[in-house]
Amino acid sequence: MALYTDLNIELTDEQIAIKEETHRFAKEVLRPASLELDKLSEPEQVIQSDLFWNTMKKGYALGYHTIFIPDTWGGLGTDPLETHIVLEELGWGSVDFAIGIGVSCFPAFFATMVPNDKLAEEIIEPFCANTDASLVGCWAITEPEHGSDTLCPFTPQFSDPDISSQLTARLEGDEYVIEGQKSAWVSNGTVATHALAYLTIDPSRGMDGGGICIVPLDLPGVRKGRPLDKIGQRALNQGEIFFDKVRVPKEYMLIDPESYSAMLDITLSTANAAMGAMFVGVARAAYEEALAYAKQRVQGGKALFEHQLIKHKLFSMFTKIEAARALSRAAMIYNYNNTPPKVEYSIASKVFCTQSAYEVTSEAIQIFGGNGLAREYPVEKFFRDARAGMIEDGANDTLMLTGAHHL
Repeated sequence: MALYTDLNIELTDEQIAIKEETHRFAKEVLRPASLELDKLSEPEQVIQSDLFWNTMKKGYALGYHTIFIPDTWGGLGTDPLETHIVLEELGWGSVDFAIGIGVSCFPAFFATMVPNDKLAEEIIEPFCANTDASLVGCWAITEPEHGSDTLCPFTPQFSDPDISSQLTARLEGDEYVIEGQKSAWVSNGTVATHALAYLTIDPSRGMDGGGICIVPLDLPGVRKGRPLDKIGQRALNQGEIFFDKVRVPKEYMLIDPESYSAMLDITLSTANAAMGAMFVGVARAAYEEALAYAKQRVQGGKALFEHQLIKHKLFSMFTKIEAARALSRAAMIYNYNNTPPKVEYSIASKVFCTQSAYEVTSEAIQIFGGNGLAREYPVEKFFRDARAGMIEDGANDTLMLTGAHHL
């Protein structure tokens, strides 16, 4: 497929090259791997597959795992516009791999915000130098009894003392002792080597009494559950993590309750903006497949594209994608350049882009007709992947309430 027309006429030659190189990687590596892994019946087979790990290694070798980390630390060093371009192309190829590779940097990325010598030597520098996917991070925030309610900083209910995280930490000498569990929705959960764990330090403050801690997952007391079996994004590993009196150095506690809500606001703003960009890619992938199919599939004596209803559907899909890109780029450029961010714009991006992706992928199936339901064509996978996007990273319904609070 040809690359989309970029309406930004000020893209530099370097930015155009980034776009083309990432698209090539997405087309030649990510898309074929994700389609093949999607066929495996058991999620354990995915993470045991050489194809899964070789794909991750190729992403690491190109530095995509450091996309949020500044080049001063050895990261990819893309500016916000370039980050959006890269994430859209990765999402176009495989949103499951895009999320997995993107979230892998969370422990190192957040360590760069509050660095010390220990974090630099043991976390940041090794991760940025890693090229074989032997170091993988995860974002451990969702819990069996807490999902989207963990992503509501500065709302009244966030300070309710009757509601706090199931994962707790208490300081003993020079170490924090961590106990509890994270749910099966932790991305990279059962393959990660390090967790960025969001937990409770002061339960009297409710969710607001939290902390953010890097936890090496080879420590005594850590146990992982089975990979989650789900309808979409099957190349994205997700699973439970259990913590039984796990001891970590106090230097690994990046954030305490005094700054927890502010940092969670940055987390949500960063992650939601990234999701918006990736799901523009998902929608675009489905639209391009539907457009190509409509031009070659004959029904009623002429190509599908010659039927007015199909033209109407395709132009509606095209419009949603262009609107989604415009909103998600604007939100990412603003919020990745400003602290504190305006989180309502990242939330709007995530909600609008995932909803648009769901609608566009559904219409793509409709254009394919019965073939759209067959695994022979990729649009049914794009649809399943898009459906997950409306729940992960905060369910859209709850995110909208959080965003509305900021209005």
